[in-house]
Amino acid sequence: MNDPANVSLFVDDRGAGTPVVLLHSGGMSSRQWRSLAERLAANHRVLAPDLLGSGKNPPWPGDLPFGYELDVAAVARVLDRVDGAVHLVGHSYGGLVALTLARTHPRRVRSIALYDPVAFGVLRDPADPAGLADLARAGAQPVFTDEARGGGEDWMEAFVDYWNGPGAWRALPATSREQFLRVGRKVFREVMSLMHDRTGAAAYAGLAAPALLLSGERSPTAAQRVTAVLAGALPDARREVIPGAGHMGPLTHGAMVDALIARHIDAVDEAA
Repeated sequence: MNDPANVSLFVDDRGAGTPVVLLHSGGMSSRQWRSLAERLAANHRVLAPDLLGSGKNPPWPGDLPFGYELDVAAVARVLDRVDGAVHLVGHSYGGLVALTLARTHPRRVRSIALYDPVAFGVLRDPADPAGLADLARAGAQPVFTDEARGGGEDWMEAFVDYWNGPGAWRALPATSREQFLRVGRKVFREVMSLMHDRTGAAAYAGLAAPALLLSGERSPTAAQRVTAVLAGALPDARREVIPGAGHMGPLTHGAMVDALIARHIDAVDEAA
């Protein structure tokens, strides 16, 4: 049986020029970045992979252990197919993957642009009381860490409602709920692995690539605190809070988010 961690990821590869890699959030696929990819492809090579078990890749076996480092390694193999340094863009779980790649492969990274990256380790070292209290709010729900129910409908409701507010799961169209549940077990594994991340803020001090850190005005406190802590830890970082947006700002406020990311990438290219 082939190792599901070593599959060659499906990659939407378009355009030509300085490469940009777009990493989607947990439970979604590369289609999340379609409008940004179309915008950037006018003068960049844009690669948008589906992460392991997502999109057009084979499903992740529900009983197989998983850690986010496996997605980091899979995307690193995508970078091996590209000449030169890349701009990395990531949302939520994809933001953590992008940030980890930038930390572990700094010479491969030209810039980073992240929206609510779930790098919760920076809230633990040093301790960030507001951020940790918000994480505890999610973890206090018994279903959240329940191995038997992880990824099922009760778990997904708790997960989506944490990020988007009470009632968000039930407000989704039935087709959207079905799509989330198809990858629910892998999303559960992602969450459990990132909740054990202990990579502190100091670990990112050597990441010299220019960074754009985005968060929504209505994003959960923990997500906002992550971008604030990273803005202080990274040597060359700028933080923007998107008015009226929540955690799904790249979709609900796509025009504004896309414009900020595109301007960031263009500024880095022009300064090179």
